[in-house]
Amino acid sequence: MKRRTFFNRIGSILAVLGLTEAEWLTLGNRYYSALAQPSRRKLALLIGINHYPQFPALSGCLTDVELQRELLMHRFGFQRSDILTLTEEQASREFIEAAFSDHLGKQAQAGDLVVFHFSGYGSRVNLETSAEAMQNALVAANNSQEAQKEKIVNYLLEETLLLLLRSLPSKQVTAVLDTSYYLPSSAIGLKIRTLQESPEAKLVTEELDFLKQLKTQKTLSTPVVLTATSNSKQSAREGFFSGFSAGLFTYALTQYLWEATASTKIQVALSRVDNSLYKLGSKQQPKLLSTQKNQPQALLLDNLLLDSSSGGEGAVTDIEEDGKTVQLWLGGLPPQVLLYYGVNSRLTLPTTEQLILRSRSGLTAKAQIAKIEGATPLQVGQLVQEAVRVLPKNINLIIALDTRLERIERVDATSGFAAIAHVSTIAAGEQPADYIFGKLQQPPSRYGLFTLDGELIPNTAGEVGEAVKVAVLRLAPKLSTLLAAKLWRLTENEGSSRLAIKATLEMISDTSSQVLMQRQTQRTLTSQSLSPDAINRVSTQSSVSTPTVPIGSQMQYRLQNQSDRPVYLILLGLKNNQTAFGFYSWNISSQANATDTKPLFKEVVITPGETLTLPQTNDDSEWVIPGTTFFSEQQLIFSTVPFSATLAVLNTTKYPTPEQQSIAPLLNSLYVVQALLLDLHNASAIKTESSTTTVDSYILDVKNWASFSFNFQVVSESDIMSE
Repeated sequence: MKRRTFFNRIGSILAVLGLTEAEWLTLGNRYYSALAQPSRRKLALLIGINHYPQFPALSGCLTDVELQRELLMHRFGFQRSDILTLTEEQASREFIEAAFSDHLGKQAQAGDLVVFHFSGYGSRVNLETSAEAMQNALVAANNSQEAQKEKIVNYLLEETLLLLLRSLPSKQVTAVLDTSYYLPSSAIGLKIRTLQESPEAKLVTEELDFLKQLKTQKTLSTPVVLTATSNSKQSAREGFFSGFSAGLFTYALTQYLWEATASTKIQVALSRVDNSLYKLGSKQQPKLLSTQKNQPQALLLDNLLLDSSSGGEGAVTDIEEDGKTVQLWLGGLPPQVLLYYGVNSRLTLPTTEQLILRSRSGLTAKAQIAKIEGATPLQVGQLVQEAVRVLPKNINLIIALDTRLERIERVDATSGFAAIAHVSTIAAGEQPADYIFGKLQQPPSRYGLFTLDGELIPNTAGEVGEAVKVAVLRLAPKLSTLLAAKLWRLTENEGSSRLAIKATLEMISDTSSQVLMQRQTQRTLTSQSLSPDAINRVSTQSSVSTPTVPIGSQMQYRLQNQSDRPVYLILLGLKNNQTAFGFYSWNISSQANATDTKPLFKEVVITPGETLTLPQTNDDSEWVIPGTTFFSEQQLIFSTVPFSATLAVLNTTKYPTPEQQSIAPLLNSLYVVQALLLDLHNASAIKTESSTTTVDSYILDVKNWASFSFNFQVVSESDIMSE
């Protein structure tokens, strides 16, 4: 499409948008001025819509655009002038298609990199040509009230978008769709990016004509299309974070890409993103949307032309006049960590100087350089890497009260939760929360605890007629366990740790082993370990990003200490958001006259260069998956010093006997995790400028600890056969 044609096509809608032609030309000239550049280019079109006429507003779509823009500029070397964003009323179907054709289609050449992103509502619509053919569609911003009355919708078909992507001449095309097409019956939980359209609604004829035209064009590329959900029954969610809202998928994906240092298979990358989504309260599973059988083997970072292999937790976005204070974008910090990332945390520049965090608001922060004398001048765009993590000690579990509760029920629930230590309540949908307290939909009414995506946590529903306060107090032990899990998730630092550790989860048999997942500290990768073969030896188990494990499987971890120091290990886990468990290793008294024969827990230590299997192959005990289906979350935490305080708590608690399995229920889990954080704090031995920080916070040095997260779903053999 010629430039003149492009402006003629959109001219009729400029008045609707309240833009003059001069204003639109100013926007357009930003990217047309670069047309003559002969070098390989990186082009992006980012779409985000929060506010729709006639529909409930979304909250995080504009943040998604910002997350992608900052990532593309500071991590992947995009020029700001080559990133076109269409937001809110600008993101009409006509504008999106015209901008795609002109900004991407007209400019992209073979070898260029192209990124497309959409955040907004999705829906299903009947095509006018076939009353039975329901198709996925992206809901654009320009659905007029008059058209709605006539049941005509002005949507962008997913099929149209895929054909546009395939028409580009470049082989390096990536699209991210943070939307969904299924609306669940339950209204509880995080906001959903789906509209339920009337079956009688018809698509505008202009879109059908455009689709027909595209079908006559030649397919030039096979794009990588990443979607927020893996099947039609899942919903794309958006959540509240530290002062902002965002799409869970976009936030988890961009955060992973900030820290990633080497090319990984797309399916392996999606497995990491899926792991983050679970921590954010959703079981939606991202997917690679492709008709190419071999495309899951493609390398994601190669497709994005990564400029630097160092990775980072963010970048310098502005420098104040004094040259000592900088503004940072911290999109690379794990989302669950960002909320509690405290003042006096430290980040390192490529020039080795350290920045001290002075304040933070959402994803942006202000920091000062630690040493000015002889320091290299700061530059906008420099990556920053985590050096010291400061976390407050007074962290609560945050329970959102379902808006469907009556006023008196909310009052009683608030009173009940106030009586439980380390628990606070908020109104659902207003602030970040960990879980939801509400009613079951099915009558008769009962109270229970839900995940943020509205799934009832097993064994939390009370009896019919149970009083609200009774229900709340009944949940107290479980809340303590969930807070423990929240705390151990704050230790995750696979991307930033400087302790060289590699951990592999395997299913084993008498003759072989199958690798399910692999984690490795990113900042310690060598040139040999950076090779794709070394990183991607992981079973992808079809298109599902969460590995599945059959009941009765024998499991083990293979742990490699690639550092020059001994490391100590703790393994903790959570089953179905319900019960905590841990790995146990015992010392049994060898004294002949010992009257107390109870075993004591012992440290699990891995010497430099050693590979340890857990449970150890020479032990009598085995780790066999029990005979029920469940979802398992496990955290492996390594430290350069012994877990003395942690073992002291374990040894004063009721525990399993050596005859039981090595991985067994964990009692007093909150006290155990608090002791574990104290051990990591003591291992760091970092002095801060404020004594208050030392007293009220955990101060953790990335050189002295590593923490990996593993999630998998236990299923029956019949479930596997039906997939």
